[in-house]
Amino acid sequence: MATTSYPTPASLGYRMPPEWAPHAATWTSWPFDDELWVGHLEGVRREFADLVATILRFEPVVLNVRDQESETDARARIGAAAAKLHGAGADAALGKLRYNLMPLNDVWFRDNGPLFVQLPAENGQPGRVALTDWGFNAWGEKYAPWQDDDRAPATVASRIGMKRFAVPAIMEGGALEINGAGVCLTTRSCLLEPNRNPELSAAQIELLLRDHLGIHELVWLERGLEGDHTDGHIDTIVRFTSDDTIVCAVEPRTDDPNHATMAHNLKQLRGLRTANGAPYRVVELPLPQRRMELEGQRLPPTYANFYIGNGFVVVPQYDDVNDEQALNILRPLFPGREVIGLSASSLITGGGAFHCVTQQQPLGATEHA
Repeated sequence: MATTSYPTPASLGYRMPPEWAPHAATWTSWPFDDELWVGHLEGVRREFADLVATILRFEPVVLNVRDQESETDARARIGAAAAKLHGAGADAALGKLRYNLMPLNDVWFRDNGPLFVQLPAENGQPGRVALTDWGFNAWGEKYAPWQDDDRAPATVASRIGMKRFAVPAIMEGGALEINGAGVCLTTRSCLLEPNRNPELSAAQIELLLRDHLGIHELVWLERGLEGDHTDGHIDTIVRFTSDDTIVCAVEPRTDDPNHATMAHNLKQLRGLRTANGAPYRVVELPLPQRRMELEGQRLPPTYANFYIGNGFVVVPQYDDVNDEQALNILRPLFPGREVIGLSASSLITGGGAFHCVTQQQPLGATEHA
């Protein structure tokens, strides 16, 4: 049975801030191995270059690269994308990009990377930042090998000299959606999947999240999208856009298997109350209409897999009739941020989009090991 080591991050005052809190940088990993992408690597790398170049408009990026081929390819593609996007400002944008050579098995850094935690602000300065290192086993031992990805948080901590809290449990960042009030949304189908933490009860998982991420309330939805090999990550279906606003993916077509699941989630969220007893504002976000498949298996395209950064939100687009509608729904929910649509039609062949491949490092001084 997993046990909590003391003192815990929460007992020391750390908590995981919401994604919209100021970032020091975005971490992500450059795609590699065409076999992993079933022949779609070229398109994935094009979309990745546009994603990184776009983020560099707003904040620094740390790009993990597995090998020299990955770094060489990334430099060429991101350079070209930055020149197109930034023009004369390309060199300044690229100056905010740092390459980090490290062993990797795959690119889903939201799931295998660290979850950063932060102390409260002090004397008007952002609180110091540490990281938590949860175990990773490729979504319930689905895709071997995963050992390099499991070691990624420890590698990051060593590289940047950051204090690291090891957590005795399997956890993926995409399984958790956290606001600034310590409320976390998740799904039973993922967190209670037997190949992740078979020895842990729901109550024990809640305790680990409270002790290590500073969560006060854990809300359990039932399941996620059809075709999601993560067993239903929350970040493909339901997202906070502020402490009291939630967007929920919906599928109006009653003959679609996602219809009943999304309707159930929507009903549960509409019954949810904040700490002061007020209902959350729940905004419906349609799923793409087109059915996307890979080798006969349904893929889980969704607009909810957006990524929030300093002054921007990047939203996946799929050459779908609902693309613009999704952007129009999200824009009013992010005042002061530019909501940008970018293609993820190739990236989704791996099962995820922009939120799945990014991880935010909060703005604040490093708490050294």
